[in-house]
Amino acid sequence: MSARTVDWAARRTGEPGAEGLRERKKRLMRQQLSDTATEMFLERGFDAVRVAEIAEACGVSEKTVFNYFPSKESLILDHPDTALTALRADLAEPGVSPAEATLRILAQERAAVFSWLAEQEDPAEAITKSRRFGLLIATTPALRAHRLEMTEQLVVVAAEALAERTGCGPEDPEPRVLATALVALWQIQFRSMAQHLDVARTPESIEEAVAADVGRAARLVEAGIDALPRFA
Repeated sequence: MSARTVDWAARRTGEPGAEGLRERKKRLMRQQLSDTATEMFLERGFDAVRVAEIAEACGVSEKTVFNYFPSKESLILDHPDTALTALRADLAEPGVSPAEATLRILAQERAAVFSWLAEQEDPAEAITKSRRFGLLIATTPALRAHRLEMTEQLVVVAAEALAERTGCGPEDPEPRVLATALVALWQIQFRSMAQHLDVARTPESIEEAVAADVGRAARLVEAGIDALPRFA
């Protein structure tokens, strides 16, 4: 069984059948490239695989790969646009606290991952490969740096959305601090998944444990919101 990545675009919308033929072909090609790259990186290590080899394995040119992914790192860490779009929309929603909005996004991402795990013919093997995926990212300097860059993108977008709601500037301390704290919940979720992924447990029980960890962290963030300007 190949080590497939989660199709974030399809799972975020929940309506892959509603897309046009051209969009579906592009999404499937993007998914094939990411899946193939992930499999090769897990097998041989990130630095040992060239983009040209990934292209050859998928029957496309190296240029085509870069038409879909701006960098080699994004082949394996490839859903920032989805998270950025969700942050812009959910943090701007009136009457919803920033922590609640962020928890909603994380729950959707978490559900996508564990739904994918539950669909696998051998969930235990999928969990093992997921652990290897996390280890690959944690031990590869280029991937760690790329993840930090993605985190900064999330902080910037979150700060802009929060500033809009409070009347602050996006570089003011209040929205920046809150944005940093909210985006840190992604790291909590990533670390919690790495901690709780265990072949002896069901995907459902692992998801419950991860949700509990993220919820505890979010309550700390929520407790500090009262000290900031009120949200519309």
